[in-house]
Amino acid sequence: MVSTRLQLSALAGVVALALAGCGSADSDSAQADAEGSGGTIEVEDNNGKQTVASPPQSVVATDNRTFETLADWDIDLSAGAVSLMSEDLDYTKDDSILDLGSHREPDLEKVVEAKPDLIVNGQRFSQYHDDLAKLAPDATILELDPRDDEDFGEELKRQTTVLGEVFGNQDEAKALVDDFDASIERAKGAYDGNDKAMGLITSAGDIGYGAPSVGRTVGPVFDILDLTPALEVEQSSEDHQGDDVSVEAIADSNPDLMVVMDRDASFAPEERDEGSAPAAEALEDSEALKDVPAIKDDKIVYFPEDTYLNEGIQTYTEFFNDFADKLEDK
Repeated sequence: MVSTRLQLSALAGVVALALAGCGSADSDSAQADAEGSGGTIEVEDNNGKQTVASPPQSVVATDNRTFETLADWDIDLSAGAVSLMSEDLDYTKDDSILDLGSHREPDLEKVVEAKPDLIVNGQRFSQYHDDLAKLAPDATILELDPRDDEDFGEELKRQTTVLGEVFGNQDEAKALVDDFDASIERAKGAYDGNDKAMGLITSAGDIGYGAPSVGRTVGPVFDILDLTPALEVEQSSEDHQGDDVSVEAIADSNPDLMVVMDRDASFAPEERDEGSAPAAEALEDSEALKDVPAIKDDKIVYFPEDTYLNEGIQTYTEFFNDFADKLEDK
């Protein structure tokens, strides 16, 4: 009996130690989860396969196509191109974010202070890739700009999907992609293929020609929606203000539909170029354009006001839905 009791007592001690060990392991695991796994994931960007910390602990963002997405997902930034952000983003009110300034005169040295393990770089800051790599040699630089030789819409979706993988926001990324696809289908359904379309960019009161398929904003819309151009100009450029075009040339092309980006609308009035005027005023009050079908029939679709500083997937989703709203009403 004594021997049996001793055996049972010893067995109970072993079980207790085992349970204690499990409890300790569970506690350690929970603590590790809470503090970040310290793991990595592999994604592919414009420069090939990239190994990214998961989750990243210090994020720098310079690609303005990603700002709204990162903000909506509550991603903390240690530094970023705050000067290029739309004022309605909370990042612009967060003094803890180191502002790298604009691409014209960036303060890249602040990246050193931010000690990033991830830099989401692109668009206006693309030219500084090598500088960022030198300043933050331990950081992964992720670049997901739409590539020139790929379908623009698919590239926006790729950018969103990869960011979802990096930050663990796959469901949110899928929702953005689904909304984008749905807005395109609406716009395509509303467009009469016989309507001839004109792409325009207004800046400092001037009207610029946005060529089909060219540039980073107006041009891709022609391809995505298969719009019929009212005017095609040889040797069109990708200038952000569009190419020079006379109002007479616009009138002569007789467009049924206008797709317009007001470049100045992204900026506060005091920051706009001298002579700036709203796009609607420049076009709709023009005596030379008063008989153009797009003007007479109110078939002008304007990009969202913050487009010049945004250009992300949400901007195009909003534009395509506005496009459908306008044409469905007609």
